[in-house]
Amino acid sequence: KSGKVSLGLSTTLKSLRQGKAKLVIIANNCPPLCKSEIEYYAMLAKAGVHHYTGNNIDLGTACGKYFHVSVLSITDPGDSDIIRTMPTE
Repeated sequence: KSGKVSLGLSTTLKSLRQGKAKLVIIANNCPPLCKSEIEYYAMLAKAGVHHYTGNNIDLGTACGKYFHVSVLSITDPGDSDIIRTMPTE
């Protein structure tokens, strides 16, 4: 269990502003205003954006949490190859 992620909108925006985020994952039911703000910051930070097909409940479950997660950013992939295997959009 290596690597570093930040869950939630405010911490994701903070990591994007600092330039630490490598990849941002957004749930499909994230509000449009938040989604456009994240995509704008990701474009400025040259970070990848992946639109998760499930909703925020599914994304929270995929993260192993018992709460909803609309947005998460991967700051350090660790020994995972998630950054390399993401399809470029």
